[in-house]
Amino acid sequence: MEPQLEHRVTDSVATVVIRHPEKRNAMTASMWRSLPVLLEELAGDPAVRALVLTGEGGTFCAGADISTLRGSPEEAQGLAVRAEEALAAFPKPTLAAIRGHCVGGGSQLAAACDLRFAEEGALFGVTPAKLGIVYPASSTRRLVSLVGPATAKYLLFSGELIAAERALRTGLVDEVLPEGELGKRVAEFTRVLVSRSQLTQAAAKEFADGRTDRDEHWRGQARASGDTAEGVAAFLERRQPRFAWSVPTSG
Repeated sequence: MEPQLEHRVTDSVATVVIRHPEKRNAMTASMWRSLPVLLEELAGDPAVRALVLTGEGGTFCAGADISTLRGSPEEAQGLAVRAEEALAAFPKPTLAAIRGHCVGGGSQLAAACDLRFAEEGALFGVTPAKLGIVYPASSTRRLVSLVGPATAKYLLFSGELIAAERALRTGLVDEVLPEGELGKRVAEFTRVLVSRSQLTQAAAKEFADGRTDRDEHWRGQARASGDTAEGVAAFLERRQPRFAWSVPTSG
């Protein structure tokens, strides 16, 4: 089967699977191009309330397929950045479920997700220094925001791989799970995500990502939605809230 991105939607969670097992799920040019298109489709699906990005089998993503760099490295990097930015802009919570290698372009994609859960034994690396590539400014800033300038420099200067435990200490990942428990934990946590207020999540995502001009917009959304009143009533009545607000669909 050709390298591709597969997806499914189950219980309001979209799961996108990077599938290129012959090259440890490395991303081809076609896969980079298809990711923004797929994300736009899933963002517009009202049935989707959260998204999980993972790799087939025991590897998350070994980066870009190096053969794609032989023609125009600048074009290949541009494709990766557009895919990364589309993932970062996805309007609903995103989580990277990481097993095995998460390297190069794989780390770009993982960093663009809101959260990263990893299995013990996972390895992380940002490797442009091994190829003489200038890492994109936007990707560098995103990495620095996660791990701080010192760790970002360590990763970028050396291209060395770090283990999941160190990634957890530096803030590159949010949870590390024992072998065999990642899938269960991701399913458990995404059930929590889809039960919560999309209004709260969408506003928090914008604010956490640095948006500073939408305070009044979100106050207006909160007033019109009635979600706060519903949340308070549900708490007092000891029941699950029925939040009405959802991410607007384009078009």
